[in-house]
Amino acid sequence: MVARSCRRNQMSTCKNVFEAILRYGHDEDFVPHEDLDFIPTDAPAGSPEKIEVLRRRVELGQPLWHGTDRVDYSGLTGAIRPRE
Repeated sequence: MVARSCRRNQMSTCKNVFEAILRYGHDEDFVPHEDLDFIPTDAPAGSPEKIEVLRRRVELGQPLWHGTDRVDYSGLTGAIRPRE
């Protein structure tokens, strides 16, 4: 049996990457799943809202991209700063 010095949520206590993989696993076998919470977002690419949606999808084990997520910036307005 391999001695594990890793503690949950404290990866800094792992001696090396192999020990971390033994403790926490890896993503080679990851298969995202779509459920009722997997809904599209209207948040534009690069916005804090879109980044939060993507973070949440990863956390829930969902695919990153929904087929009907916003794909453009049409209808959005932004602040315009005058040139100096």
